[in-house]
Amino acid sequence: MAEADPSIFAAMKAVPEREVRDEAALDALLKDAREPFLVRGLVKDWPLVQAGLESNNAARAYLVERARPVQFAISLGPPAQGGRMFYDDDMSMNFRMGKGKLAEIFAGFEKHEGQPDAPTAYLGSIDIKSHFDGVAEENPPPLGERNPRHSIWIGNATRVAAHSDFPDNLACCAVGKRRFTLFPPDQFRNLYLGPLDNTPAGRPISMVDFHAPDLDRFPRFAEALGHAQVANMEPGDALFVPSMWWHHVEGLSDFNVLVNYWWRDGAAWGGDPQVALNHAILALRDLPQADREIWRDLFDHYVFSHEPANHAHIPAGKRGVLDPLDAPAASRLRSFLLRMLNS
Repeated sequence: MAEADPSIFAAMKAVPEREVRDEAALDALLKDAREPFLVRGLVKDWPLVQAGLESNNAARAYLVERARPVQFAISLGPPAQGGRMFYDDDMSMNFRMGKGKLAEIFAGFEKHEGQPDAPTAYLGSIDIKSHFDGVAEENPPPLGERNPRHSIWIGNATRVAAHSDFPDNLACCAVGKRRFTLFPPDQFRNLYLGPLDNTPAGRPISMVDFHAPDLDRFPRFAEALGHAQVANMEPGDALFVPSMWWHHVEGLSDFNVLVNYWWRDGAAWGGDPQVALNHAILALRDLPQADREIWRDLFDHYVFSHEPANHAHIPAGKRGVLDPLDAPAASRLRSFLLRMLNS
């Protein structure tokens, strides 16, 4: 894996560390949190963490023993890309996808472990509950009453370009070492995002190579670095990444496992804002300027400055989507949108 200029990360502000005694203390920190924080050793007692501290083979054996007999998706790239999951010169992905049983995949990890020219191997966002028996229960999320999505990320020394996610995220370093580089949501202009519809994993990514930033091509990235925070994670550490914070993620060891939890404090039946943005581009972006201004005002009225007074003149219970949404109303609205999109 290509080495980064250490001065880039050394100059960054460290993500604040917090001490947490129990789930109640973590819950108090998470309520209304809009800044990242790091908790050292939060999940150090997990069996998966303890297996990884014994050896990489012990961690792999722990997971293989609990893996269901299903196919696992894996991204594979040549050694020359230095572990960077990105685009190639024609903006196609610089990796190919494969599938296999976990034991077969891990045999490849073991074969190449420690080799400087090891190919890139990455299992991203694997749903734990559908791929493993017992792993979620034996390594429980410290999130109290929240009902998050459980995902596991497994790879060798890889680099995932800066991106943002809509839900809040608790990322737990289980095996190996990780480095997260984080930026506030408003730094998206300075990160030089790639396409919205041609992405490695569904979210737009920064085009800047953090290991060798080209400031002639990406001059505003220097401004982004002034807002960056870095978290160097050891096994057992947990990092809270607030919704829409940009994060560049590196696996720093020959074998790395991350377990993360995404959750929405709002209604789980809500739609994906990224989908709304993409449809707005289709429907609004190329309208004449005067028309766009009209629709900007309507969006502000109905969405961004939504106030009860805006629809108080309509009888209660007869306001359609202007009434507070619940699961049945959201389902009806989704069906209506699908009919409109397909008409």
